[in-house]
Amino acid sequence: MKLRIEDDTLRLRLAQSELDEFASTGRVEGAVHFGLGPDQRLTYALERGSERPQTMPNDEPVQVHYEPGALTVLVPFTLAKEWVETDQTGFSHSLPLAENQHLRILVEKDLDCRH
Repeated sequence: MKLRIEDDTLRLRLAQSELDEFASTGRVEGAVHFGLGPDQRLTYALERGSERPQTMPNDEPVQVHYEPGALTVLVPFTLAKEWVETDQTGFSHSLPLAENQHLRILVEKDLDCRH
């Protein structure tokens, strides 16, 4: 899975094998290692919500959970299912932050990628 961070934009691109893993398990993750220790890496993940109808935290359809060393994009079940099972290339969401800022989240299929 490719991760791109630029200003207030977070973009994830999934290859076909990662898309298949996400479809079957509801989660796919990657990591960037910055040193030898386990605390010197950043893990990033795309995770599908529960099949049971429920609202996501803060009533936003797409959420980002961040803690030191770990970044997770949370996607509602129905949105994830539609994205995986159709020709829809991707989806985006603008997540409101403090002080009139927004985090733009893009999640895309990277089906031309051969790695």
